[in-house]
Amino acid sequence: MIRRPLRPLATIMNARAKGENPDAIEKHNIKQRHEVMRDKARQRAEGRLLVLGVVFLVAFGAIGFRMGALANSEAAEPRAISGENFIVAQRADIVDRQGRILATNLETFSLYAQPNHMIDKEHVVTELVKIFPDLNENRLRKDFTGKRKFLWVRKKISPEQKQMVHDIGDPGLLFGPRDMRLYPNGKLAAHVLGGAGFGREGVNAAELIGVAGVERTFDEALRDPANGGKALTLSLDLTVQAATERVLYGGMKLLNAKGAAAVLMDVHTGEVLSLVSLPDFDPNERPRPLVEGDAADSPLFNRALQGVYELGSTFKIFATAQALELGLVNPDTVIDTKGPMKVGGHSIGEFKRKNYGKLSVTDIIVKSSNRGTGRIALQIGVARQKAFLKSLGLFEPTPIEITEASGGQPLLPAKWTDLSAVTVSYGHGLSSTPLHLATAYAALANGGRFVKPTILKQDQARYGPRVMREDVAAASVKMLRKVVTKGTASFGEVPGYFVAGKTGTADKPKPTGGYYDDKVINTFASVFPAHSPKYVLVVTLDEPVETSGSEPRRTAGWTAVPVAAEIIERVAPLLGLRPQVEPAVLTDITLASH
Repeated sequence: MIRRPLRPLATIMNARAKGENPDAIEKHNIKQRHEVMRDKARQRAEGRLLVLGVVFLVAFGAIGFRMGALANSEAAEPRAISGENFIVAQRADIVDRQGRILATNLETFSLYAQPNHMIDKEHVVTELVKIFPDLNENRLRKDFTGKRKFLWVRKKISPEQKQMVHDIGDPGLLFGPRDMRLYPNGKLAAHVLGGAGFGREGVNAAELIGVAGVERTFDEALRDPANGGKALTLSLDLTVQAATERVLYGGMKLLNAKGAAAVLMDVHTGEVLSLVSLPDFDPNERPRPLVEGDAADSPLFNRALQGVYELGSTFKIFATAQALELGLVNPDTVIDTKGPMKVGGHSIGEFKRKNYGKLSVTDIIVKSSNRGTGRIALQIGVARQKAFLKSLGLFEPTPIEITEASGGQPLLPAKWTDLSAVTVSYGHGLSSTPLHLATAYAALANGGRFVKPTILKQDQARYGPRVMREDVAAASVKMLRKVVTKGTASFGEVPGYFVAGKTGTADKPKPTGGYYDDKVINTFASVFPAHSPKYVLVVTLDEPVETSGSEPRRTAGWTAVPVAAEIIERVAPLLGLRPQVEPAVLTDITLASH
């Protein structure tokens, strides 16, 4: 830009020549320059105001459009936030089949410290240790006097503890809102529920995540806001579960057992109404997993789903059922069970070296003859035996919706020979879980159809593929009934409920190979009522011994059977079953006329 001088020489000279004052020329030029500058400034200001007006117009237009869009959209649930990250803190309840609470959330508080804001750190340490005796006083003092600006003191505290901390009155102790998972029934159904812990955490919220059991299996569904907080309904019955746990615990203590498990299952729907593993734990204070030793010694170990055992003579009914299905025998077919019997260079013996001689197929089950089922298994053959047992679900982990079930992989013979076929027929050489056994017995009880076990409530029967004919299943249940009325399970009779079942006593294997002479796994697999089966109950005891007599007794008939009978007597009325009188046999009545 070219600027004109305020005192142009030519103009000054002309002014002097005319006798005019040259200073007036300078003042006039200054005035003109200022007017030009004002015009330019005004133009710039008007331009800026125009741009600013356009910006405001666009901004308010965008806000208005967004408000209109939100007004027409569906409402969304608010989420708890923690600092810079969103944390979904909600978690749906878990209830039993009657809607009774098994797991819920409790609003509580967390306690954290900001040492740089504390007034009297030594006093705070002293008072906190009084409120929380398990705190390490020296460690707490070191943390408070160090360089840390934030540390958790307690992730969850009770209202009483909060008040006591509040009474300390130090500004460096602060509280944050926190939801914690509460199991109001304590240890009840602990292995089914599993437990929950904290995931992502902030001072204003914490993420509740499942760590085991159904809490872990259904973790996403329980935390999903889209489900609207709908409770997860399990197949368990709280009162049945409580009765089963109480009786099983008493039986375990009375019989000096190391552990115990029980599974109660509906044979038509596959619903598990009760699942117990002992020893158990309180999911409100879930213990830490063992880092050494045998995992089965931990109370976290689920014996019903993870305990893989040789279940002994409870398998014998599978051999006879398959032989009936194939038409190789009928319940009255006579089998020679006399010894000696050698298979693959190994002798097959009977319990206490008994020699039963010739027995019908029914009596082989009643008297629990190893040689009898072994000879039937040889008629069936290896290939057909494997296919039948596989159809009963005994080759894969059970498909129940509990995380730990995937760890219950059955142990099969490395090489399935004729000897394997014989030993498997009486429950040795193939190891499975109590739930596997309950599932297989359910197929016998419901007319020959496989049914998947489930921990979720069902509204109707859920039959799978047929694994045997209906008449074969009915004949098998009749044989099991005679085991209770005439055989090794005589203590299993519960008046009015017609219990049928099979005992199993298996020597416990040593970790280094071979078997213990004085340690057993005892099992009783039962069906009731036998004339119209509705439920299967499997009871397993680890290392039981009955000591009321002159010599210790370790067979299932003396241990697992009476425990199962007591459970049935307690839970059958809770299940809505009324005791009935068994029809008398009229063949011995003679009619006479007078």
